[in-house]
Amino acid sequence: MPDLSSHIELEVRDLSHWFGPKKVLFEVNLKIRRGQFLSLVGPSGCGKSTLLRAIVGTHLPRAGTVTVHRPGGKPELVIGPGRDRGIVYQRYSLFPFLTARENVALGLKLDQTSLPFRWLAWPKWRRLRREHLAQADAMLERVRLPDARHLFPQEMSGGMQQRVAIAQAMIMKPEIILLDEPFGALDEATREDLQSMLIGLYQENHHALGRGEHPPLTLIIVTHELNEALYVGDRIVGLSQYWDWRAEGHSGCPGATILYDREAPVFEVKNGRDFEKFTAQREEIRELVFESSPLRPRHRHVNYWPNA
Repeated sequence: MPDLSSHIELEVRDLSHWFGPKKVLFEVNLKIRRGQFLSLVGPSGCGKSTLLRAIVGTHLPRAGTVTVHRPGGKPELVIGPGRDRGIVYQRYSLFPFLTARENVALGLKLDQTSLPFRWLAWPKWRRLRREHLAQADAMLERVRLPDARHLFPQEMSGGMQQRVAIAQAMIMKPEIILLDEPFGALDEATREDLQSMLIGLYQENHHALGRGEHPPLTLIIVTHELNEALYVGDRIVGLSQYWDWRAEGHSGCPGATILYDREAPVFEVKNGRDFEKFTAQREEIRELVFESSPLRPRHRHVNYWPNA
């Protein structure tokens, strides 16, 4: 049986981006395995969200490429948004006049039907609508919101709304989910609850591998909170502008690049969070990625795929 966990699903190659004279990203290289939960951290303004938008396809890079690899298929260059990539932002955008299940089912409705179809083929649309709502209910179950399906956004807490937003993205069955500071506006208790939800989704990947199946979900989460990054991810990548660009002959910093790329400890929900497991790694990341002095060679601590 092939090693399903070794399949490369996403590759970022020599990606650079700038806005006019402002250099943001420089020669970012990244390979991500199918089923991996990758945490992306870095100082404010280092381009984490810019990198996510390049991957999702809404803001293409000025240089370099993003490629999606599918099992048995040809690699596909990212040239715009696609159903294979979904993104969830910190500020969830739910429609206030729709219930949780209706918000989650909305993507299916827009993808599989048209306004003329809904008007002219009402019996077929009614049957399809029931299927969409049943799928939405199942997705709400996966994100631990089975009892909130009939609630409107104003009747839900911030954490509940963020779960609905994640379900909204997942129902379209993307192969890659990108989370851009998804829990940044939530209180600590709610954050921990949602972190546990992500660990549960990671365990679904593990169970799929145990059955000899491809893991269903690859996830990239941007977070400014190192404990969260180490807890929910099985790999942590540090993006930073604090690297020794002078040693490579640049007259000014050409943008942030990857300074850190290593495995993170894997947790199970039932065991809770053991901060002792990642105290040393957290401090190492803080020193190498977030401190502006001294500047460091950019490849020294990139050893997940050193030749990526």
